[in-house]
This record gives sequence, C-alpha cells and structure tokens, in this order.
Amino acid sequence: MTSFENFGVRKDIANGARLECGICWIVYDLGEGDEATQIAAGTPFAGLPENWRCPNCDAPKTKFMVIEDDA
Repeated sequence: MTSFENFGVRKDIANGARLECGICWIVYDLGEGDEATQIAAGTPFAGLPENWRCPNCDAPKTKFMVIEDDA
C-alpha cells in the first residue's frame, strides 16, 4: 500500500486505482463514484475535487491509500 499522508495527493495514481481510507477503511471505487457528494461513477480518485473528503468519516484525501485487488 502507498500512503499519501504528508505529501498531498499524488497526481500519478492510475485511473483505475481503488483507494481505501486509512481512518475508517471505506473504499473509493471509481466504478461507483460517491453518491453522497454527487461524484459521478467513473471519476478517478485524482479527478476528485481538492476539498473532497471521505463520505464516511470526513478524512481528507491525503488519508487514502492505494489498495491492490486480490488476483
């Protein structure tokens, strides 16, 4: 896993990457978007607004980590 804490949010995250909140473990899945903040499905994490926060615990984007899918 890669953490972006203390570095801001990297812009080179793969568009298909899934990210998990390091506080509450909710997963941001671009296939679902974020209905709570009206983020359309298909929006990559790097495309989220700078002020976007975790819809579950209100953590900033910098608390999210890239997760690997089990193959």
